[in-house]
Amino acid sequence: MFVITADQRDSRTNDDLVPSAVAEVARRAGRRLALAPDRNAGDEVQAATDDGRTALDVALHLVRTGAWSVGIGVGEVQRPLPDDIRAARGPAFIHARDAVDRAKPSQWRLALTAADADAAEADGAEALIRLLLELRERRTGPGWEVADLLSEGMTQKEIAARLGITETAVSLRAKAAGLRAEEAAIPALAAVLDALNRRPGPVRD
Repeated sequence: MFVITADQRDSRTNDDLVPSAVAEVARRAGRRLALAPDRNAGDEVQAATDDGRTALDVALHLVRTGAWSVGIGVGEVQRPLPDDIRAARGPAFIHARDAVDRAKPSQWRLALTAADADAAEADGAEALIRLLLELRERRTGPGWEVADLLSEGMTQKEIAARLGITETAVSLRAKAAGLRAEEAAIPALAAVLDALNRRPGPVRD
């Protein structure tokens, strides 16, 4: 399973963003989550999923806001799952704690940790995610505007009409934003994460 632990940056001097982050993660991931998001340890948000694409989507969203350091832990979780993520236990939570601690001082504010036996694969997955983050870091406001509208299902023609620009201009913005590269990278990265998420069996008390 994937456990996402996100720690709010500069929480002592900024407003509490946990409630809005919990609501947004729930809205974006919904039933794809194995354990619903909730507050953990004051200024942290936690969620859990069995799906690599969902873990990646949630992590990328939180990092994009600039308000969170995000750790992804990969491993087993004790079964049966509780109703409340705060009651859940297992190696995936320990790995997520390690990951978020490593994410805090890093340039990209995201890290991934798995079991020692899978450390090489986890390091490779983390490196690929950071390449994607570097691509997204270079994206301009106009590029994000096109990316967000495309993610809503709009066509380039519809986006051009919405923004009052030509379809050619939309295409150029998409190209400069690296949207085609990201579109290809995300499913491939999700497959890498799913391969890492080996579950030899449930952990029980």
